[in-house]
Amino acid sequence: MSKKTSKSTEFRIKDHPIIEFKKGRRVRFYFEGKELYGYEGEPIAASLIANGIKVFRYTEKKHRPRGFFCAVGKCSSCLMIVNDIPNVMVCVEPLKEGMNVKRQKGRGKLI
Repeated sequence: MSKKTSKSTEFRIKDHPIIEFKKGRRVRFYFEGKELYGYEGEPIAASLIANGIKVFRYTEKKHRPRGFFCAVGKCSSCLMIVNDIPNVMVCVEPLKEGMNVKRQKGRGKLI
């Protein structure tokens, strides 16, 4: 007898044996013009992953996709443009209402 499984589009970690999750209020933010929702104070990267977004940026020379890797701000895989500011490490940047997040191509332009 086969067992049916349902696919969930919710990728958010809800319970963890070690880490405590404090969920803030539900907020709206924008990813490349698309309206998404996350929880205030959680890392932007966590909200993106929970919404099914896996590619955060592309490398400069070979245009290879990069996504969630170290989750502690030690690599450059999660650099994105947040509110028109390039090179934001979204794995450690807290989500706030109305943020505008975009993929970054290469190193991003310094402002």
